Amino acid sequence: QVQLVESGGGLVQPGGSLRLSCVASGSIFSIDAMGWYRQAPGKEREMVATMTNGGYTNYADSVKGRFTISRDNAKNTVYLQMNSLKPEDTAVYYCNAEASLRYSGYDDYWGQGTQVTVSS
Repeated sequence: QVQLVESGGGLVQPGGSLRLSCVASGSIFSIDAMGWYRQAPGKEREMVATMTNGGYTNYADSVKGRFTISRDNAKNTVYLQMNSLKPEDTAVYYCNAEASLRYSGYDDYWGQGTQVTVSS
């Protein structure tokens, strides 16, 4: 019922920047929190950054000062600006949203992911 589509991933050199986007669509009544998670090869998925509907943010310690999450609620879109990228940032980045469908409660929805590779 809710679809999340990520874009903006790619190959970048260490120290470079990328901007990820995620658009939510479908029979959405409302969205509370949105965020970004990542999973590196052989590793568990981890939270990168989240933002509530009211604008409160949370970041993983490893990305503080380098990544910035933002939202455009009118477009049901969340962004992740990634600066000073490091090889250890290499992962598949997944968009997450807590959304409701009118008379249902809030559920977690996930995108298919976008690959970010940081390498020389």
